[in-house]
Amino acid sequence: MAKTTQITVSAESKPGVLAKVCDTLAKAGINIVAVCAADSTGRGKIRLVVADPTRAKAALAAAKIRCGEEPALLLSLDDRPGAVASRLAAARITIKCAYASTGGGGRARIVLAVANPDRTERALA
Repeated sequence: MAKTTQITVSAESKPGVLAKVCDTLAKAGINIVAVCAADSTGRGKIRLVVADPTRAKAALAAAKIRCGEEPALLLSLDDRPGAVASRLAAARITIKCAYASTGGGGRARIVLAVANPDRTERALA
């Protein structure tokens, strides 16, 4: 489990927005570790975990893409039912955002945006 910084971009939900963000990071040589893009009533929110958040924010700013950041946790866990959500619920921790992938091999990578990453780490230890 590692603490990380999640980059957030809020923008109009239309073709090409995610491509512009990803292309900007690619041209700056910044690897995307995880991405989540969702929209609601014509607005989109892109959340990214990148290899270098400081450089990513600078590259996005140079491309005139407004972004913010929020703390998150990057977990690598056994891919099995009940590994995260019920444990955090029992600890009364609100999950603001979660996205995950399984790459096979019995492991899952999960990104959690929570109000208190330290408390969340303790609940999952």
